[in-house]
Amino acid sequence: MTAPDSTPPAAGDRAPRVAPNFITEIIERDLQSGKYPQVVTRFPPEPSGYAHLGHIFASFLDFQTAAQYGGRYHLRMDDTNPDLATQEYADAIADDLRWLGWDWGEHLYYASDHFEQYYAYAEQLVKQGDAYVDSVTGDEMARLRGDARTPGTPSPYRDRTPEENLDLLRRMRAGEFADGAHVLRAKIDLGSPNMKLRDPVLYRILRGHHYRAGDAWCIYPMYDFQHPIQDALEGVTHSMCSLEFVDNRAIYDWLMEKLGFSPRPHQYEFGRRGLEYTITSKRKLRRLVEAGAVNGWDDPRMPTLRAQRRLGVTPEAVRAFAAQIGVSRTNRTVDLSVYENAVRSDLNHRAPRVMAVLDPLPVTLENLTEAQTLSLPYWPFDVVRDSPDGLVALPDGERVAPEVAVRDVPLTRELVIERDDFNPEPPRGFKRLTPGGTVRLRGAGIIRADRFDVDDSGQVTRVYATLLGEDAKAGGVIHWVSAEQGVPAEFRLYDRLFRVPNPEAANPEDTQAEPIAPDFDPEEIGHEDETKPLDAGFMAFLNPTSLRVTRGLVEPSVTRDPAGTRYQFERQGYFWRDPVDSREDALVFGRIITLKDAWAKATQKAEMPAKAPKAAKAQARKTEPTEKAAPATLTPEQEAEVTRLTALGVPDAEARTLARDAALLTFLSGATPDGTFAQVASWTANDLAPGLRAGEVRVAAADLAPLAALLSDKKVTTRVARDVLTRAAQTGEAPAAMVERENLAGGLSDDALNAAIAQVMADHTDKVDAYRAGKTALLGFFTGQVMRLSGGKADPATLNAALQAALNG
Repeated sequence: MTAPDSTPPAAGDRAPRVAPNFITEIIERDLQSGKYPQVVTRFPPEPSGYAHLGHIFASFLDFQTAAQYGGRYHLRMDDTNPDLATQEYADAIADDLRWLGWDWGEHLYYASDHFEQYYAYAEQLVKQGDAYVDSVTGDEMARLRGDARTPGTPSPYRDRTPEENLDLLRRMRAGEFADGAHVLRAKIDLGSPNMKLRDPVLYRILRGHHYRAGDAWCIYPMYDFQHPIQDALEGVTHSMCSLEFVDNRAIYDWLMEKLGFSPRPHQYEFGRRGLEYTITSKRKLRRLVEAGAVNGWDDPRMPTLRAQRRLGVTPEAVRAFAAQIGVSRTNRTVDLSVYENAVRSDLNHRAPRVMAVLDPLPVTLENLTEAQTLSLPYWPFDVVRDSPDGLVALPDGERVAPEVAVRDVPLTRELVIERDDFNPEPPRGFKRLTPGGTVRLRGAGIIRADRFDVDDSGQVTRVYATLLGEDAKAGGVIHWVSAEQGVPAEFRLYDRLFRVPNPEAANPEDTQAEPIAPDFDPEEIGHEDETKPLDAGFMAFLNPTSLRVTRGLVEPSVTRDPAGTRYQFERQGYFWRDPVDSREDALVFGRIITLKDAWAKATQKAEMPAKAPKAAKAQARKTEPTEKAAPATLTPEQEAEVTRLTALGVPDAEARTLARDAALLTFLSGATPDGTFAQVASWTANDLAPGLRAGEVRVAAADLAPLAALLSDKKVTTRVARDVLTRAAQTGEAPAAMVERENLAGGLSDDALNAAIAQVMADHTDKVDAYRAGKTALLGFFTGQVMRLSGGKADPATLNAALQAALNG
């Protein structure tokens, strides 16, 4: 594959900034307190496929956060799986991220370069008695772990001595055992309510040729073991990942404590961002390639960055898209139109206007005796008007005065127009060319269709027209190209690869089904499980018209322009020459994006009919919040509202959602314009939006500020805040009053904590006896029960001490 636009932009300060969020607040406190002298972040893709749109938000957050605070950004290839990682993928990921504008300097790391160090830390844990070699089967291990209601049961090998474990681990490394015969497990807490802490696997035996390490290793570290250690080795300070990693943080912290790293990195979770009409699982993308559904990883319909580059999307557009996605603690699905509109907005001021006819119909201007050369502008009035320096660009990039930005266009007797622009039996309201009717040719004058030819099937084959004077009237404007001097070209009309928003829905026949959680990459939630059978149901949702190919003519001026020029073919969309297949003697233009979102109305109509059943509407309100696309342009009043909202701390994407929705904006007008405003706005745009649009929210916006303050001061948890917000919306009661009445703020008093412990012990006397008989792993079970009984309000350290005192008493 040939990578187009291989020269990376200098992002740096020109890249859009990360809007203030809870992670930037943490970083600012850490820097102010001197906890870290410098911010260090990392982006850790697994090189098992090409970088894709699912990487954009996480990589943007990692890079730009470090850049904004004068810190350091690392790119790390998490290549610990020999079956998947390849140098091809590692090189491609680095190349695509460099194209995106991220600069890591000398800080490119490969996890596989540190296998020896990981192994040394594994031996350290074994010697400390914090890890053991287990020899049960995988199925037996899963059974012994228990479930959410049942604590785990120790493996019969859990009490092996450190000496036995060290001997077995070294023999595992030496290759004495078959794959799967043994694993190394952390010895943490089989009774923990957090299933991740029930003795997670740290190493497994896996024979496979590693693309960098060769055959030197037959045991490989698990992600939850390798990743925190690599963060620490690199000096990472703030390790950012998505919410699916929240339970894994306990393993992260346990390893940092047991291995004594200081200073140590800390993990912070943000809400993941899915993208509608898109799949980003590398396994499924590989399936599309292998099944021939697309023409490789760089097929312009694919969501890979390599494909977007070939499509003609610019890195500036991608970065602008990433900047629109606000950072929050909730998962959201982003409408693909948000991305598409970012691409359109970027191209509107980048792509000069020319004409191309994709489905030609010959037209003869019978009264034109000699060819003419017209001088037509590249840019429309609105682009010229909005130019900050009063200049516009030529296709070669030179900025000139608008009157100089013109190209020569030949007007000849023989032309071609779009076949759809002539209709011998026009429907009512048709404003293009009709028999005896008139229409304006863009930049060339008005013509009248006098007669036309048809073939044996009744299809129109040629129109005969007269070029009229400027005093004639015309109902519409169409584009055209000289049939005599126009350049033949192939046009590839790309569209969305999937025809439904959630191609991973459970039932291929049910496009309204709630989406199944998609497979994400390690920087999103962890390694994909390659042992799990691949559900290929998504293949049923492929869009059969995602690629249409036509042949037509383009005006000859394009042959003099640089190959990388992006154009707006008037009335057709944004195009550029395909960098792989196009040649000087065989032009191929691919459509980057349409001029307008053709999916919006059709999708809205299909997803929620006018008389949808109440159950369907209720189900729609239950699905996770979706960031819908902002229109390509807002009204001046709406833009002013966006400016006001962002000045109050509201992320741009949420500000645009609010500015264009009268119901949401009316509600928010009652909010207190202080430090709580951004949180109230977030609840309005996401949690309350469906109810507000339906007129079902009874709480006032002014009543939400005290709740936002409680959340900001960490006097209530996010779960408590969401719970009372939901109930307040239904009842109209002020949520802060609800918090106070139900004593939901702050921690438990000593008396309340001891009462909860006594209640749990009374309810589980058999487990109390088992604990006192030596089954101390049940401490985690009791911790979880008290946490549930107290509504999550118990302080963990205080709870742990009080529990042990009660159980040992």
